[in-house]
Amino acid sequence: MLISTRPALAAGAAALACALAPHAHAQDTRKVSEPVVPPSCAVLHADPATPGQDDTARIQAAIKACKPGRALHLAPRDGATGFVSGPLTLTDGVTLVVDRGATLYASTNPALFDRGAGTCGTNDQNGRGCSPLITVKGGAGSGIMGEGVIDGQGGRLIDGKTESWWQIARRAQKEKSRQNVPRLIVVDQVRDFTLYRITLRNSPNFHVTTNRVDGFTAWGVRIDTPHDARNTDGIDPGASRNITIAHSYIRTGDDNIAIKAGSGATENVSILHNHFYSGHGMSIGSETNGGVRNILVEDLDLDGTTSGLRIKSNDRRGGEVRGVVYRNVCMRDVKWPLFIDTHYEPGENGNLIPNYTGVRMEQVRSLTPGRLALGGYDDAHPLKLALRDVVVDGKPQLKTEFAQFDGAINAAGAQALDCSRRFEPFPGDEAH
Repeated sequence: MLISTRPALAAGAAALACALAPHAHAQDTRKVSEPVVPPSCAVLHADPATPGQDDTARIQAAIKACKPGRALHLAPRDGATGFVSGPLTLTDGVTLVVDRGATLYASTNPALFDRGAGTCGTNDQNGRGCSPLITVKGGAGSGIMGEGVIDGQGGRLIDGKTESWWQIARRAQKEKSRQNVPRLIVVDQVRDFTLYRITLRNSPNFHVTTNRVDGFTAWGVRIDTPHDARNTDGIDPGASRNITIAHSYIRTGDDNIAIKAGSGATENVSILHNHFYSGHGMSIGSETNGGVRNILVEDLDLDGTTSGLRIKSNDRRGGEVRGVVYRNVCMRDVKWPLFIDTHYEPGENGNLIPNYTGVRMEQVRSLTPGRLALGGYDDAHPLKLALRDVVVDGKPQLKTEFAQFDGAINAAGAQALDCSRRFEPFPGDEAH
């Protein structure tokens, strides 16, 4: 069809030793290399005498006692591995480290997360009734690291309820209401925040979101949540700049990564050497009204996502998206390998027009055909897309509208990217 229109993450830290500096065209303006765990300020052990107790107060007190530039460790002891907590606030410059063998569980008690209206754990028309498990606000140089796990327990029954966090979210979808459930990690107005080698799983809602952050690094992170858990995005950079997400493995129930710009511009984003599994793919939007610019997605494998490379918005939340480069991308079993939509979630007309320009795809390959949708908003706001060595195997279905192409999909002479050895099992699945 002519349409005119990696290195693996090993167990040892040595496998992540390569710096990102050699990628001269990375959009993050910082020089980003593999993070280093800061010196310890204290070690807090799981208590074998009182498993399942509320550890919120002692964890928060230990964080508060830790000085900037230091790390609080949560560690197992004498067979006890778990900590259970309500909302925590990470203070300026402090890193929380969950050691190998330890798990920080979000409590299933909605009262701990309630913002004061008594709505956490219910559905209404607002959906803002719960605090996140971990809030990071203000300051610089904080982080969450370690070989352990942070588990949101989204599939467990909410205390005093007959439903889990995920079940009330699914019911809200049917009832056209909003679920009041906690997010896992919210990073707000921070400079140089780092996620490193931590496993995040089973969040009741989004796993990680940023807002007005300058400098965010996620390196060697694993995010693991069932494919049918609603609104469980992996990492959502929003209204932020200088972002690097690298060497990470993400499978979830919604967008694996979604770059958003609802309350301000998101710019200078590098997404490098990552693997996606179940989820809605590598997304931009749907909030783009603040402007999205200077994005590089390079060396990405998408294995079984619903969408592949996706830009989505509408005229109620649209804006300019420009300077987006997708390079060296392999896909298989993806229903919508290429999905660029300016009429996402139709509704009443608005005046925030999506405008996608300067979008480029180089060495992009889908081993399975799927469906392709490539559209701009209207004649005055067309999609402007450059295509070089973009190959979709089989006989894909194509829909285009208001689109200007430089190059073609499956063009004569296109050099198809070799994806034969690219796809890896999710870490830990190798033995199954």
